[in-house]
Amino acid sequence: MALKDYQSEMETCCRCSACKFIPLEKVTGYEHANVCPSISRYDFHAYSGGGRMAFGLSLVHGRVKYTPKVAEVVYNCNLCGACDVSCKYAMDMDVLEPLYAVRQECVKQGQTLPALDKLVAKMKKQGPMVLGAKGRHKAWHEGLDVADYTKEKAPVVYHAGCLARCDESSGRAARTSVALLQKAGIKVGIAKDRELCCGGRAYEMGYLDEAKAQAELNVARFKESGAAEIVTGCAHCYQYYKVLYPKLGFDTGLKIWHVTEYLAQLLAKGTLKPCKEVDLTVTYHDPCHLGRLSEPWIPWEGKQRERHMRVYEPPRTFRRGAGGVYEPPREVLRSIPGLKLVEMDRIKEYAWCCGAGGGVRESNPEFARWTAVERLNEAESTGADALVTACPHCSQNLQGAGGDGGSIGVCDIVELLDRAI
Repeated sequence: MALKDYQSEMETCCRCSACKFIPLEKVTGYEHANVCPSISRYDFHAYSGGGRMAFGLSLVHGRVKYTPKVAEVVYNCNLCGACDVSCKYAMDMDVLEPLYAVRQECVKQGQTLPALDKLVAKMKKQGPMVLGAKGRHKAWHEGLDVADYTKEKAPVVYHAGCLARCDESSGRAARTSVALLQKAGIKVGIAKDRELCCGGRAYEMGYLDEAKAQAELNVARFKESGAAEIVTGCAHCYQYYKVLYPKLGFDTGLKIWHVTEYLAQLLAKGTLKPCKEVDLTVTYHDPCHLGRLSEPWIPWEGKQRERHMRVYEPPRTFRRGAGGVYEPPREVLRSIPGLKLVEMDRIKEYAWCCGAGGGVRESNPEFARWTAVERLNEAESTGADALVTACPHCSQNLQGAGGDGGSIGVCDIVELLDRAI
């Protein structure tokens, strides 16, 4: 949908500032009351969800033109969705969808950021959407006796994601995930060096046509594989396959799993049995794309009746973030002998973002680092020895900010499970 199609959503915003904070009943103190990194960092209304809605309305009416300053405000947003779910605590309206639409208009108007242009150019050449990745990508799968599903059939496809091809830590987590699936007797296939980027990050950056083209390539590849299921350890890829593809009208034909969901089922069946104690106290960081953003896409067609409040015919169901993947990662952690899980103040649909989303890590690394440090400090306040997450983008950004955020360690959940098995 074009930005003008969200005019009613943007007009509904009453500037209550609910998009800036977690709901009052969840607040434990001033320190961790904020939910939006952008408004917390820049402290000016335009950098909040509500502020960007007003910005979008001004763009629709021509009161504001597409300029580099507009792009600066629009792109200094992690698109983490926290503003959207906090608003929907009391309202029936979308905040996040207009923010995507504003970025798409920025691309059409030529108001983009050089770093993001470079990322999308790499994707179009079928390289990983990672800046600085040159030459031969690290073969995270080297030494694994695993099928190549582009050459032979496999019932389960494992999608590692772009970072696994370029980042040592992410590659190690992908390798461990495949090894755990194989230990459970799952016949899994990977694309080895021919894996395609899912294209979802291009969509988030506003490059709609490029994202659709990439989705079409992936869907064709999956259908040729003959697989019935796809498992991924990347929360971004998971959300794009599960939510974005149906939203754009693409059907992978596969059952979509995040690796923590798949592992939780294997553990419940007893197929995997952790037996070694891991003497650690950990806290879990909910990735935005695995949590509040991962609820299935709910299509709706109808009309909005103009009354004193918004009324839809037929009734419309809103995605409010509560149905994300929250328990499977925690079930995996609870299955590990000797491990103690303590929670942060902001968790599940109201979790604070790691800072890596929306292209911010590439276009404004200082802001991404600041956001990560905020999360690391919150994690350290729990008394945990380590911060555990289930997304390579979260792991990379949090690890990169570790020198500024205290002494707490950061690791991927599959590494802890592997240590116990």
